[in-house]
Amino acid sequence: MKILYATSEAVPFCKTGGLADVAGSLPPALAAEGAEIAVVLPLYQRVKERFGDQLKFECYDYVDLAWRHSYCGLFSLEREGVTWYFLDNEQYFRRPELYGYMDDGERFGFFSRAVVRMLGHFKFWPDVIHCNDWQTALVPIYLKDDGVREDRFRSIKTTLTIHNIEYQGRYGKETLGDLFGLDHGWADDGTILMDGDVNLLKGAILCADAVNAVSPTYANELKMSYFAHRLENVMRQCGYKLSGVLNGIDLKRYDPAADSHITANYSKDDMAGKSADKAALQRMMGLREEPYTPIVAIVSRLVSHKGLDLICEVLHDMMELPLQLVVLGKGDRKYEDFFGWAAQQYPGRMAVRLDYNEDLSMAIYAGADLFLMPSKSEPCGLSQMIAMRYGTVPIVRETGGLKDTVQPYEAWRDAGNGFTFANYASGDMLYVIREAVYLYKDYPDAFARLRSRAMESDFSWKRSAGEYLHIYSNITGQPWPPASEEPTPVASEPEPAAVEEPVTEPAPAEEAPAQEEPAPVPEKAEEAAPAEEPAPAEVPAPAKSEEKALRVDTTGRALVAKEEKPTALTQIPADQPKALVKQETPAAPAKAEVPAEKAPVKEESPAKTEAPAAEKAPAAKKPARKPAAKKTAGRKTAKKPAASKSTSAKTAKAPSAKKETTPKNGTAASEEKK
Repeated sequence: MKILYATSEAVPFCKTGGLADVAGSLPPALAAEGAEIAVVLPLYQRVKERFGDQLKFECYDYVDLAWRHSYCGLFSLEREGVTWYFLDNEQYFRRPELYGYMDDGERFGFFSRAVVRMLGHFKFWPDVIHCNDWQTALVPIYLKDDGVREDRFRSIKTTLTIHNIEYQGRYGKETLGDLFGLDHGWADDGTILMDGDVNLLKGAILCADAVNAVSPTYANELKMSYFAHRLENVMRQCGYKLSGVLNGIDLKRYDPAADSHITANYSKDDMAGKSADKAALQRMMGLREEPYTPIVAIVSRLVSHKGLDLICEVLHDMMELPLQLVVLGKGDRKYEDFFGWAAQQYPGRMAVRLDYNEDLSMAIYAGADLFLMPSKSEPCGLSQMIAMRYGTVPIVRETGGLKDTVQPYEAWRDAGNGFTFANYASGDMLYVIREAVYLYKDYPDAFARLRSRAMESDFSWKRSAGEYLHIYSNITGQPWPPASEEPTPVASEPEPAAVEEPVTEPAPAEEAPAQEEPAPVPEKAEEAAPAEEPAPAEVPAPAKSEEKALRVDTTGRALVAKEEKPTALTQIPADQPKALVKQETPAAPAKAEVPAEKAPVKEESPAKTEAPAAEKAPAAKKPARKPAAKKTAGRKTAKKPAASKSTSAKTAKAPSAKKETTPKNGTAASEEKK
């Protein structure tokens, strides 16, 4: 399977958020599973500065975007089994930052258009193009638009991953043709238009073959107006192709036993290094070096949906607890000002760094004891996974990926890997923080077991890669994995079932000898068909019978029954189980015996006239013994109904006996004609 992964950022080349971590880890995991994959992203200025000497120039072409005819260069780099493609246009991408410019719509409109038009220059023609967020949302739309004129684009399927539905790529209606080069029909039918504006994410959701969110809980939340930012109706409409795949983390990169960014390495089995990392963090941030005081850490963008309002409401109540607080991040001015002021109120117990520093963040993950993440909404969240990987117990609100990754601590059965609260309320958050702090202080052994369970959690990309490959398989029709599904068919199960039925048949047949069958067999010759194997057992039965002629007649009847087996099947009563009909079908091979013994059958034709007389006498003399035979027959297994049938025939009235003997005489007559 050939996959092209389109993204606007990826680790280690460029990063502003969690999308870069996903785009840097998922493609290598897909390649490790056997998929052929390439990644395409813009050639930003910072990428050219850091990796320019490693890039290989492939070719260049010109891309048409509305009335623009722009240059597009193609560079490549092989890394970890993945081919990384970079699309170059200095007018759009030679800038110090990745986003935040007035012409971001035009920049990423060009990037999406270039992804589609440069497909012929890549090393393979993809089966699937995997798009991410609004920056690549135009790719599925351009594929549909170009597919009307060029058949080659119709074979490509698209998958859209929504990392955060809050960012939708909304622009004025006039940009549809002038900026993005699309016909007004895309707006007229409502595909790309919402609330009077062009909404790129909405158009991609409708045009993509599969849509997924970055956690199962977030996928369900997107159908609610509280989380979907006015796209809830669109998400419900596309619910048939919506799924949730939980992100993972790079376990090699985030490994406390081998991380070079921390002071001392440690593992789940040897936690001595974490105490050294805690002391180093306290010195680094200007906190009091108190080894038995828990450090609560916050590493986040300082924006409202991260739940910072809750922290602002109860910060003073939090600081009354025996804890230290560390905050790292930048964002909205009001939060930066608040945390800067609060740090001055609690010197030595609270430290704030209004910046994002990779080395400092890893030192916080390694040195802190508790990690606070009370998000109002969180599509997946990687911080809580990294914190657990480093033995820092998370305190989270149950939303999105936080609910999928953190199981609440339950003291009564010593379970869970963190602390959670459901309501978006500062009082609930404060209660859980108090519970976590006192567990750390008063029950260190229980806290150590909790920390150990957090470090054992599996957040590898191997699991996520397998789920994505199944999504690709569903939309392309290509089985995955191609080889592993064939050797494990379930067809082997019916064979033992078929073997068991014949094994159970002989036992009842042997248990039901022809001791009571001399009288019924003449009456229902056709019923002897299921007892082909017991037919030899009917030979000793005449020892209990009266005349030798009757034995000959019985044997002859059995032969006739073998020949006329199809007729016997049609005359099976309605109250007989269907399984019996299937069991009688194997009697077909007995037809081969009929031609060899046609002579005895013809000789017995006169004896058949005597059979009714012989039958009527026992039926009249012993009516009471027949029900007992029927009961015993009911206790027997699958083959016994044949005997119960014959016993029922004995107790039958004269008219029913005539009804049964009539087809027998017809059968004998047909034999005589032959």
